[in-house]
Amino acid sequence: MKYEPLSPSEAGALRRGLLDLYDRAARDLPWRRETDPYRIWVSEIMLQQTRVETVIRYYERWVERFPDLEALASAPEDEVMKAWEGLGYYRRARHLHGAAQVVRDRHDGEVPGDLMTLRSLPGVGEYTAGAVASIAFGVVAPAVDGNVKRVLARLFDIPRPTAAWLRRRAEELVDPARPGDWNQSLMEFGATVCTPRAPRCATCPVRTHCAAHAAGTVLERPAPSKRASVRQTEIAIVVLEHEGRVLLTRRPPDGLLGGLWAFPEEAPDELAGAYGLEPVGRLELPVVRHRFTHIDATYRPVVVRTSGPTPEAGPGARWVDASDGDALALPVAQQKIFAAWRATESGEAA
Repeated sequence: MKYEPLSPSEAGALRRGLLDLYDRAARDLPWRRETDPYRIWVSEIMLQQTRVETVIRYYERWVERFPDLEALASAPEDEVMKAWEGLGYYRRARHLHGAAQVVRDRHDGEVPGDLMTLRSLPGVGEYTAGAVASIAFGVVAPAVDGNVKRVLARLFDIPRPTAAWLRRRAEELVDPARPGDWNQSLMEFGATVCTPRAPRCATCPVRTHCAAHAAGTVLERPAPSKRASVRQTEIAIVVLEHEGRVLLTRRPPDGLLGGLWAFPEEAPDELAGAYGLEPVGRLELPVVRHRFTHIDATYRPVVVRTSGPTPEAGPGARWVDASDGDALALPVAQQKIFAAWRATESGEAA
């Protein structure tokens, strides 16, 4: 892919056009009123693969509960995961929690401002490091997210821009006087004007500099990537009930829904036997369907009522009653299963 540097006048025109638009029309978002690097970092982690409208309410609750880095670093993992519940991509929360502990223990509780140190923190990649460094510390560094990729692909009419090309072009364009505002102006422009399906080219302040607009290829840039096929899967869920409580287990930290609490996915009789319990009744709960990024899951939960001495739950497991589900971080599908079981306990289910 041939790379042709911009002239100073071309780069200046793009910067002026987008920064002027940002200064006039940027959305008033809570993290844009912040100078605290910790809060800026939290917002950038939350915004990964999540819509701004969704992030706002989670962000506001988060900074109320964990107002500073020390509060987050000192919080129990269950509390952190509960605060993230429903936001999805839960690995972000675990990494953010772990990274806060690293900053507390190794950096005197101060979020580092240099790119290399930021990149060394759990869950902080090239984009997040560039965003936090430029916005919170004024470091002249690019931050290339999905919006920025689309904007650059259209401005230069590149069908499939490589990561190296994007990084080099973004580095070239960063405004040395306002690096944080520049990166946010690019993201804001991609989110509100240079949108994926209905770009507002008629009101675009840099359309005269847009190669895709001149070529009539705006909607083709960047070229769509091949979508991964969605896998259909059915999952048997055991709601093992004993004396008004049910068994929940913590999922392994790595993998889908890592670190969250869930009902076991095991054979009912084998699970009961493993806890020395005798099955005395069964009840099928409503099927729950949930769509992950590449998985269309159908959960088939069955309540297995048991008798016998109360067993220890063991490591990574917990017996909970109907009120405890509100205190533990459960995936959305598991919340529905828990609510259905709770309804049977309260007599709401006919």
